[in-house]
Amino acid sequence: MGIFDFLTGEFIDVIHWVDDTRDTMVWRFEREGHEIKYGAKLTVREGQAAVFVHEGQLADVFTPGLYMLETNNMPILTTLNHWDHGFKSPFKSEIYYVNTTRFADLKWGTKNPIICRDPEFGPVRLRAYGTYAIRITDPARFLTEIVGTDGEFTMDEISYQIRNIIVQEFSRVIAGSGIPVLDMAANTADLGKLVAAEISGTLSEYGLTMPELYIENISLPPAVEEAMDKRTSMGIAGDLGRYTQFSAAEAMTAAAQTPNSGMGAGLGMGMGMAMAQQMANTGPWGAAPATAAPAPQAAQAAPPPPPPVEHVWHIAENGATKGPFSKAALGRMATAGEITRETYVWTAGQDGWKHAEDVAELAQLFTILPPPPPGA
Repeated sequence: MGIFDFLTGEFIDVIHWVDDTRDTMVWRFEREGHEIKYGAKLTVREGQAAVFVHEGQLADVFTPGLYMLETNNMPILTTLNHWDHGFKSPFKSEIYYVNTTRFADLKWGTKNPIICRDPEFGPVRLRAYGTYAIRITDPARFLTEIVGTDGEFTMDEISYQIRNIIVQEFSRVIAGSGIPVLDMAANTADLGKLVAAEISGTLSEYGLTMPELYIENISLPPAVEEAMDKRTSMGIAGDLGRYTQFSAAEAMTAAAQTPNSGMGAGLGMGMGMAMAQQMANTGPWGAAPATAAPAPQAAQAAPPPPPPVEHVWHIAENGATKGPFSKAALGRMATAGEITRETYVWTAGQDGWKHAEDVAELAQLFTILPPPPPGA
C-alpha cells in the first residue's frame, strides 16, 4: 500500500455498533493497528450511549445521534497531529458503547429461607422468587464503578450481585411489613413496588435503575404447607369423623399401591370387599336394591339376633286374677288340669282377655299329649 492510500485511509472511518446478543451491556470499539481517524463518523443509535475514555480518564458521553470527530476540543486523537511518530501516536482514545435498553425477564430468588414473625402462625420461614428488569441510566458511572476496562461486559457478570441486593431488601421489607402469610399473595404487587423502591438507592450508585420487579410466589416450607393442606382438607370434609375416614382411605390407597407389600395386598383386598359390600347394599346409583345380596362372611360377620322376649301371663278364674305365670308354669298347670283351653289369659301388649287356645303361643300347651301308657 502506498503513502497516498495510507493517508486516504486515515481520513475516513465509521464508528458504530450493532448488538444482536440481547445480553451485552458494554462493548468496546476496537481499532486494528491504528488510531481513530480525523473526521470519523460516530453513530450512536437509539438505546445506546458512547463513552470516550482519553488517556485513561473518562472524557465525554455521547447520546443517540451522528457525530463528526474532527475538532480538537473532543478527546479524539488523530495521527494528523503526530507526523513525527509516523502515524503511530503514543496516546490512545477508547470508545465504549453502552446498551441503555431495558434488560427484562431476569430471575431472582431466595437461596435460603427468610425467617419472619407471622401474627397467626408465629415464627415462619418463607421462600420467594420472581423476575425483574434492569436498565443503565448513567453510562459514565456504570463504566467507572462496574465495568472498568472490560471490553465486553454482559448481564451475567452483574446479575449475581443484583440478586443479592434484591434478596437483602426483600428480606428486610417482608420482616417489617407485618402482612400475614395468608394475605401475602394478595399483596405481591405492592410488595414488589416497595422492594424496587428500596433497591433504587443502592442501584443508583452503580448507574442503574430497576423499572420492574415482580414477586411470582411466596411459599412456606414443605412441612408447613402439608399441615395447611391437611387443615384445608379437614375444613372441606366438614367434621372430624369424615376427615378420619378420608385419611384412612388415603392411607389404605397408598399402602395398596406399594409394590411387593403384603400389607398393601391385604389392605387392597379388604378395600375391594368393603366396596363390594357397600355397592351391594346401596346399589349402583346410591339407591337400595329390591333384593340385597348377603355380606360375605369373611368380610363382615352378622351380629347375633337379640334374645326373644319372655312373656308372663295372667289368668282369670272366678272373677279373680292370678299371676303372673311364665309359659313353663302354665305348661305344668295345663298338665295338672288346673287350666283348660277355655281359661282366659292376658299378657302385656295383648288386646283384652282371650281363651288360652286362641293364643298361638299357648295353644301348643294343649295339643302335645303324651302317648298312651304301655298295655293300655
